[in-house]
Amino acid sequence: MKVVNIKGKSYVEVNERLKYFREHFKGYSLLSEIVELTDERIVIKSRILSPDLIEVANGLAYELAGSSFINKTSYIENCETSAWGRALANFGIGLDNSVASADEVSQAIELQDMEKTALLQISQAKSKAELKTIAEKFKPVRKLIESKLKEKYGTL
Repeated sequence: MKVVNIKGKSYVEVNERLKYFREHFKGYSLLSEIVELTDERIVIKSRILSPDLIEVANGLAYELAGSSFINKTSYIENCETSAWGRALANFGIGLDNSVASADEVSQAIELQDMEKTALLQISQAKSKAELKTIAEKFKPVRKLIESKLKEKYGTL
């Protein structure tokens, strides 16, 4: 399996895990089920079934619509891929350092950076209007921003 390096960490991408699974586990199934779907978010559970239809592993994934560049148009597909990756990792495929996919790690790092930037801008804001603009700009970390704003100003 091909391993990629994402910001200093080694990961086996989901497509590589899937190819390995299909090649080495003939008769096994990988199924996905939408647990929750709204205009804002999705939760998908993927399951791996043995040829005897016994669940041998599963994985859950959650995505917010519009929380990243890819999620602006494909949050459902991205969520399913993440759920596959987790199920395959829980089955033991491509599991070296982490269950998270390379995309999940990259996105988590991106969100952490965004949180830091948002918090800095909040600390420098001089009016409620500025704070509202910051909240709109940093929608993916909105809950963090709103909690910090409530701490600082009560309500918006």
